Amino acid sequence: MEPTDRASLLLRVLQDRFQLQSFRPHQAEACDAVASGQDVLVVMPTGSGKSLCYQLPGIARGGTTLVISPLIALIEDQVAKLHTLGFATARIHSGRSREESRQVCKDYLAGELDFLYVAPERLSVPGFPELLARRKPTLIAVDEAHCISHWGHDFRPDYRLLGERLPLLRPSPIVALTATATVRVQKDIVRSLQLENPNLITRGFWRDNLAVEVREASRSLRPQLVKELLEQPDALPAIVYVPTRKEAEALALGLARHGAVPYHAGMNPEERHRSQLAFMEDKAQVVVATVAFGMGVDKSNIRTIVHTALPGSVESYYQEIGRGGRDGKPCRVVLFYAWSDRKLLEFLHNLSYPDPDFVKEVGKKVPKEPTHRTEVFDDATEEDSTESALRQLYNHNAITWTPDDRIASTGKRGWLKEYVAQRDHRSGQIEDTLHFAQSGACRMHDLVRYFSPSEAARKECGICDHCAPQDARSRAFQIPTSMHSERLDDILSALRGRAGQTPRQIMDSAFSSGGVDRDLLEAYLDCLSRGGLLKAETDSFEKDGRTISFQRLFLTSEGRQARNLQDVELWLEAPTIASSTSKTKRRKAAAKKSQIIERLVPTVQADACRKMLTQWRTKRAKAAHAPPFRILSNAAITAIARTGPRSIEELLLVRGIGSVKASELGEEILDIVRQSRENS
Repeated sequence: MEPTDRASLLLRVLQDRFQLQSFRPHQAEACDAVASGQDVLVVMPTGSGKSLCYQLPGIARGGTTLVISPLIALIEDQVAKLHTLGFATARIHSGRSREESRQVCKDYLAGELDFLYVAPERLSVPGFPELLARRKPTLIAVDEAHCISHWGHDFRPDYRLLGERLPLLRPSPIVALTATATVRVQKDIVRSLQLENPNLITRGFWRDNLAVEVREASRSLRPQLVKELLEQPDALPAIVYVPTRKEAEALALGLARHGAVPYHAGMNPEERHRSQLAFMEDKAQVVVATVAFGMGVDKSNIRTIVHTALPGSVESYYQEIGRGGRDGKPCRVVLFYAWSDRKLLEFLHNLSYPDPDFVKEVGKKVPKEPTHRTEVFDDATEEDSTESALRQLYNHNAITWTPDDRIASTGKRGWLKEYVAQRDHRSGQIEDTLHFAQSGACRMHDLVRYFSPSEAARKECGICDHCAPQDARSRAFQIPTSMHSERLDDILSALRGRAGQTPRQIMDSAFSSGGVDRDLLEAYLDCLSRGGLLKAETDSFEKDGRTISFQRLFLTSEGRQARNLQDVELWLEAPTIASSTSKTKRRKAAAKKSQIIERLVPTVQADACRKMLTQWRTKRAKAAHAPPFRILSNAAITAIARTGPRSIEELLLVRGIGSVKASELGEEILDIVRQSRENS
């Protein structure tokens, strides 16, 4: 078919079958390449409409499009949308019964389906790829294709098999799609899927409506900063990403006035569904979530996205902020971080990627014949680390691991070298996020350059906290006063005298007489960095077997040449007000907490209160069909009875009472405490 005829056909199908009047940016180019029968790798950001880039060409080509997707929720969402448009669509995954899956296979072989969605593990079922090959699909779409790469941020072992299974379905063309793939990951996708002379379409990473800003802040200060940010005009709806489940619960409770809901993997599926539905239907204006939230979420009017800690990789960060402003209207994107966040990321990294020597030793213990895991590893003290090591051995195909928990060595050579390389790469991703947070350049430029250097070029967004500091919402900037300018010049002079000093050394060399605290120094360094005069580099040293990382500061060529700061456009964050305000708040909060703790002393009605709480807990446990300790521990009951809390705030000071229990059971508990007090 001639290109002009194909373009005309695609537009007609777009309008008639998909009920859309025009393409989004870059969709037409991608659809044309896929419809032509080429192998294609599409790398376009979240919210750009990648799904249409295989759905539309699939319909235009006729026959059945086979779609491989890693998440059941994502599959279900896509199938529901295609059903609404009248397309014959089916799916096969672990959530479907055997009878349902058999019927889908029959419908596929009969040519009755427009789309067949399958989970990647389905292709490892003996005979299934051969069944598909009996009537080859018109197109094969591999969604979330970065999952196939060890270098991607979300590697899935089941995707590893695709390169072995898909050749059976050739010569059907393959289109691989992803929102986050660096150049290295792109090459790995092409190699792993054996794409033939693929057309690489890497477009649309530049988001003109996302105003990105980054603020260094202590962990204790961040909840208050989030509250203040979300109280500003046009800040809602909002997604707040937090690093832990506990923080998701606590911050959601703190943002209750906005109808905030938590979302994390520790919640049961029904609870997660309720939270997501409330947010999608605008019944909750804020969702406070771990990274478990987001896949398949298509809400167009999100006005703010906040990260309360340094993300694990630039890839995941860009994917998460890409959920904002899909309607094209402005969206504020804010990242709160501190250098100490790196320690948490490194801790989590070491949990997931144990020491290579330890993984090697675990691998030696795995027998050649399939053996139940508990027969090989029964030391409870090693359970977590051994589990991580086995997972990595499985990821690198050094062992097999069946659903009935049997493991066996594959005898593969070279896996350790692969593992070490991947472990080092993951560690490097932590460095990349820290470099992004500390960069003094345009935020959007840095993000786009990470994925598509050619698209980044020398362009700047004009709206981030570097390009337009006066418009930042999480930070207040000012033009440096003459006093500040003198101090800034002192820093430049110190670095001209000796490059590579640490912030501590700058404090000692430039401000030995005092007058500048660490918060103010950080503001000065940030000011010089965003002005293009200063850059920070990471260095490290070994101590007690641990790698300790720190910053060294260097002047840029502009910084070495600068002699009159009046000729340089500089914006200084006003840390004195923010610091004093936050310190005052912390002092008041500490004093208040101290007063509360002093008043929480043993009370005369403790025994009666303990008895009433125990009886209440028994009734609660029977109603929930759960053991009593699931409702409230004995230690918590004793502490409540002893201290007699009078409010939710005071109840939260009791050990064993978290934000979830306080939210669900707090009023009932306080009512029992009141009754015991009145009866005494």
